[in-house]
Amino acid sequence: MVRLQRLTRLNSGVLPSQAGKTAARVVISLALAVVFVWFLSLRLADIVWADVRAGFTAVPLHQWLAASIATGISFWAVGHYDAVLHRHFATGLPGPQTRRAGICAIAVSQTTGLGVISGAIVRWRMLPGQSLSQAVGLTIAVAVSFLAGWAVITAVVLLALPDTPFQAAAAVVLTVAAGFGTVCLFARPDFVRLPNGITLLQLLGLCAVDTIAAGIAFYLLCPDGMNLTIGELLPVFLLALGAGLLSGTPGGVGAFELTMLALLPAVSEPDLMAAVLAWRLIYFALPAVLGAGLAIKGPEALPQTTLALPICAATPPPLPPPCAQAELVHQGQHQILPMDKSGWLCARTAHFVIVLFDPQDACAVASLAAIARCENRLPALYHASPREAVRARRSGFTALRTAQEAWLCPAAFDLAAPSRSGLRRKLRKACTDGASVTTADPHGPIPWLQLDRIAHDWALSHGGERGFSMGRYSRDYVRRQRLYIAWVNAQPVAFVTFHQTRDNWALDLVRHCANPPDGVMHMLLHAAITDAAHCGVARLSLAAVPDIVIGPCNGMLHRLIARLLHKSTAGLVQFKSSFRPNWRPLYLAVAHPIALPLLGFEIARAVFWPKPLQPPAYLQTEPGIEHHHEDYEFASARTAWHRQAE
Repeated sequence: MVRLQRLTRLNSGVLPSQAGKTAARVVISLALAVVFVWFLSLRLADIVWADVRAGFTAVPLHQWLAASIATGISFWAVGHYDAVLHRHFATGLPGPQTRRAGICAIAVSQTTGLGVISGAIVRWRMLPGQSLSQAVGLTIAVAVSFLAGWAVITAVVLLALPDTPFQAAAAVVLTVAAGFGTVCLFARPDFVRLPNGITLLQLLGLCAVDTIAAGIAFYLLCPDGMNLTIGELLPVFLLALGAGLLSGTPGGVGAFELTMLALLPAVSEPDLMAAVLAWRLIYFALPAVLGAGLAIKGPEALPQTTLALPICAATPPPLPPPCAQAELVHQGQHQILPMDKSGWLCARTAHFVIVLFDPQDACAVASLAAIARCENRLPALYHASPREAVRARRSGFTALRTAQEAWLCPAAFDLAAPSRSGLRRKLRKACTDGASVTTADPHGPIPWLQLDRIAHDWALSHGGERGFSMGRYSRDYVRRQRLYIAWVNAQPVAFVTFHQTRDNWALDLVRHCANPPDGVMHMLLHAAITDAAHCGVARLSLAAVPDIVIGPCNGMLHRLIARLLHKSTAGLVQFKSSFRPNWRPLYLAVAHPIALPLLGFEIARAVFWPKPLQPPAYLQTEPGIEHHHEDYEFASARTAWHRQAE
């Protein structure tokens, strides 16, 4: 609901002050209705109403029943339209209640007019716990998106059918819609909250079902004397429907009829008006009575729990991470999803809910799919273990091996092994150059200014820091990790950090100055491995490298990507291989194979162009307060009571 509040920028205390504007809208709507009805009366001055009555009564019963079914289909789509937008705004409200509220709101508001006001009141009534301002925001989103969807559906119909008017305007509408859809497909959700491609397709499909079913209902109620095919009637009906929506009058009265009469001059006016009256009875009057009755009855009780989790960062402190790498949650970019037996590190992109690393849960795939469905996103796994990849494949996911993780058992690490002769040479070279390694105490003095400079220079020389599954340097983040610093001539030249849990450590930040002494980075990792063995750590991860660099290259595209990545990753692979680690394949899995390219694009964007760092909400304090006191304190002589306290 937080995102819906941000959308509307309203609150219930502001709405009473809008009474004047609301009254003005009511007056304008009624005035427009009077004007349109007056023009319609002039247009139908010579009509014989007995012929209208005859055409109305001539509609057989089975056509009334068929039109009622088409109307039901249309309102089914209307209800799901509301549910899609609730998922888009992450309100967390269950689908059955949101669909019921949407059907009631549209049934009442399309007949009474003033759709935003009446629709918001009905939604507010039908969804307890939702404020009036949130109901107004959702109603505005429904109205604006439906008008946009109507424009696209109408343009498609006008261009698809022969001999239709306004084809040039329809081409312009589709061009604009294609541009907007492209922007929504590739826009970053942290910059602007646009509907993603999944939401757009759902809204467009539901809008098509709604409007075409309404057109079919109208066609079924046409007297036989009209002699129109559905292909001839549908474009005219859609244009008239849009005119009625834009007029803002109750039921579009006047504007709808005038448009139908203008675009169907060859059709008998009494037969056309008979069809309009019959359609208004089935599509407006009957749903309005039923919707008003449900609104008077009141809402159903809402369930207490839901799978939908808040997208915003304003959550309580995260649960203990399920694996060492899940400590990335402290950068404020991801979230720990609390599950029955474990927590998952979860990332969200525009189109995906992604669980990073191994969730270690047999029900992970099914639960993730349910969560993603509640947010109009697709489920995906990133850096999943082979076991989890097998489970995902059994659930219909497409899994692709994308990386290899280097890991070792610190207790079994033997520096004297023949296979590590190269590592021993690197360590001797670093010792010869006077390098040494210290473990930083998070509560003791840390040379932050020098580490800041090393991290800054490293980022400049490497094209910036990487995000998503990789940590980025910040003091508060590093304080939570195990920090090793390499020194030469009493000056820091490099440092590494490790995520740590009781049984697992995982390499995270690797930062060094320009041209560090040979073997210094090897010395840092060897010191960490030695400490991990002393601490009884069962597993130490040296992080992952792209699988395509060290695996066999099959196919032209595979070889091309490997060649592009080789220059930037060959040194990293060689560095980690000097420790002779075990290699474990890691997988990328997604629910639909057609979504793999989009998932790869969004992950790559999150890695290479991450959004600015912000601390998690539970760590944020008042702005302007400086936390790094050690860099801003003044030295002064100690008084007697200071010395006595020591």
